[in-house]
Amino acid sequence: MTIMVFDVVVVGSGGGALVGAFLAQRAGLRTVVVERTAYAGGTSAYSGGACWLPGSHVQRDAGLPDSTASARTYLDHVLGEVDAARRARLETFLAEAPALVDALESDGTFAFEWTPFPEYFDAPGRVPGGRSIQPSAVKRADLPAEVAALVRPPVERDRVGREGRSTLSGGQALIARALTGFLREGGTVLTEHRMTDLVVEGDRVVGVVAESAAGSVELRADRGVLLAAGGFEGSAELRAARGVPGDASWTMAPAGTNAGEPIEAGVRIGAATDLLGEGWFCPGMVHPDGRGSFVLAFRSGFMVDSDGRRYANESLPYDRFGREMAKAPERVPSWFVFDSAEGGRIPAIAMPAGDPEEHLAAGTWVRADSIEELTELTGAAELEATATRFNEHAAAGHDPDFGRGEDEYDTFFAGGGGPSAVLKPLSQGPFYAAKFVLCDLGTKGGLVTDEHARVLRADGSPIAGLYASANSAASVAGATYPAPGVPLGTAMVFASLAVKDLLQADSAASAEMVAPSS
Repeated sequence: MTIMVFDVVVVGSGGGALVGAFLAQRAGLRTVVVERTAYAGGTSAYSGGACWLPGSHVQRDAGLPDSTASARTYLDHVLGEVDAARRARLETFLAEAPALVDALESDGTFAFEWTPFPEYFDAPGRVPGGRSIQPSAVKRADLPAEVAALVRPPVERDRVGREGRSTLSGGQALIARALTGFLREGGTVLTEHRMTDLVVEGDRVVGVVAESAAGSVELRADRGVLLAAGGFEGSAELRAARGVPGDASWTMAPAGTNAGEPIEAGVRIGAATDLLGEGWFCPGMVHPDGRGSFVLAFRSGFMVDSDGRRYANESLPYDRFGREMAKAPERVPSWFVFDSAEGGRIPAIAMPAGDPEEHLAAGTWVRADSIEELTELTGAAELEATATRFNEHAAAGHDPDFGRGEDEYDTFFAGGGGPSAVLKPLSQGPFYAAKFVLCDLGTKGGLVTDEHARVLRADGSPIAGLYASANSAASVAGATYPAPGVPLGTAMVFASLAVKDLLQADSAASAEMVAPSS
């Protein structure tokens, strides 16, 4: 077995992993990133790149009424009562978030900007227009060639084998910027290396084992290991065993990734776990190949279950709608019903959307000249009655059933303006129904960590040398998705906290070595 020695081994290459790796390498720790595929970025590269990092100068510079205190108020109302351990993690997150923004921008590697994106709950502390920030876009031509080649393309291109765009924005910019800084500082990226196990000596984690085309590799970590990979959304077996709703074929994670090896390796050495039945959910449109696509921002139309009944406000934030979908078996699959007002394309943001004619040929969409005929094609017996009721309410500009259009988030992607922006009668034939299932952006259950991102045993003691962040760790948000950018923001912050703890432990050890004997 080949042995390679570093100070820090980071498993995963999403936003949290690469931010942690960059900060560690910049601090002088020899760091390696271990990625199982040929690309870096994972699901983070598919994302919009929103980072929920409240209280930073970026929000102040944009004139937002944001602060650490208001973010705490918002989380307190949205998350409800939490135990002392989780409170400590939340408080540390809130304190670290603005400092992390400053640290990332300090050498010009990162530049953040505010882009409006409403938070997901109408609760005290909510900032109008949202408080999430994101890295500024970068041109592919301005990136080092190695970075440009490593960044995973956006989902609609990646799934069909196309390369990325000439301008990298959102999650693409996040990955590109972090990679640029990491490699500039001398970091190492090992792609097509699948982490399979942890190396333990005594009671300390000292490295990982990875499999590559050339065979097994032991990557030694003199300071520590940071598990910051995806969850186990890509494993049908683990999903079934832990009761995660949805299906591995519907996840938005890149194909062939996130089968849970880092979490399982932690469990084998005694790590505690939490939230294993949870995920970051979303409604997903079924594609001809059986996979799902992330859909949000419905501008018109309505969703029904297999019986043809509406069951939620279609304009809810995607995780909240996904959780409504998961409440009853007749809601998976669902049908999203719409008319030809947008030329036969779905009136929403779908990533990817696919070609309407291919959908129709595969039966993932059906089309009819009347709602009556659409009812017959879908087998949703109450669809016609539901359409009549929906049209009446849309014409009146009020949804008494689910309150669609009454919240800031509901109408944001339709330009605002109240319920009429998203409540529109279906009147222009032909009419369509697209099949929807429960997709996810990843599982959110994983290893239990403390406020330093140290992995804990069931008795609360830390496992020396082992840290976790991103979807390898149980989310500090629990079963809730409070706002856009919470997954990335928390992943980045706890990765940075892991690096701080590594550096403090290293400094303490050095001081002990040079201290005079008494």
